[in-house]
Amino acid sequence: MIRAYRSLVAFLDERERGEALALFRIAVGVALLVDLFATAPDGVLSAIWIDIHHGGYRPLGHGNYLVHALGGPTPAVVWGLFAATSAAGVALIVGFGGRVTALVAAQGLLALSGLNGHTRGSYDALLSNLLWLLVLSASTATWSLDARLFRGRWSTERLVPAWPRRVGIVQLVLVYFSTGLHKISAHWTPAGGFSAIYYILQQPSWHRFDMTWLAYVYPLTQIGTAVTWCFELLSPVLLFALWRERRRGRPGFYRLGFVMMGLLLHTGILVFMEVGPFTVIIFALYLCLFGPDEVRRLFDATYGLSPSRCSTKL
Repeated sequence: MIRAYRSLVAFLDERERGEALALFRIAVGVALLVDLFATAPDGVLSAIWIDIHHGGYRPLGHGNYLVHALGGPTPAVVWGLFAATSAAGVALIVGFGGRVTALVAAQGLLALSGLNGHTRGSYDALLSNLLWLLVLSASTATWSLDARLFRGRWSTERLVPAWPRRVGIVQLVLVYFSTGLHKISAHWTPAGGFSAIYYILQQPSWHRFDMTWLAYVYPLTQIGTAVTWCFELLSPVLLFALWRERRRGRPGFYRLGFVMMGLLLHTGILVFMEVGPFTVIIFALYLCLFGPDEVRRLFDATYGLSPSRCSTKL
């Protein structure tokens, strides 16, 4: 037991270069802006997040502690929070402000998304979790304006704790596994003929455009339903595969297959379905599956230039 505990402590105390975490930070910042600006066009923000007494469509009460302290869901408060949270999203992308920026972004998102239970999506809670990971990590150690201001370089070789990125992987698995467990309708199973995706894509509230043509390729939707459900329920196998990669000291094929399957799945969702910024948020989590060495190799292969060579003063 003591040996296992020491191994766990050593695992949680491991450090790595910050490139992978920096990519995750940038992706989370992009996801935050996509989430916020989805409400901006055509007066949607004013309708859903501002109280009925100030032009919204329903009573919203006092809001959470932050909204209440600022004066309630009035236009000035809501638009002020929107501006501050958007600015924090931009700061995350450029890497300015470190943990404080992530904290401002998380609190702003929680305040805004919590105003109206009718319009809040589960992706808001997921994005809040990712922002908290950035609050608890040194995500601006490299590839950031902070690194440029405080170390004179955009890219540094500073080591950061590896556990926030690994928690992101666990979060990804929990999203899939819990979603698979919640698919209790018979239409997701052989009992319902694996018809779930076909029926979902016939609902105007979900599809982006008319999908009646799917009737001509119905068997493909059955295959998609079965594969999606099995992919989600078997997602915990990814953790075992990563443990095997660690023991063997080399990458395995399962992780690559998982990534390819996930990208195919979510690209299809992005093209055919209206699910808000969920796909962008999930793609941010997929970046946690790649370590800093793999990120550097990717840059070598793509640009013929590794991040370490970018560490010259500008």
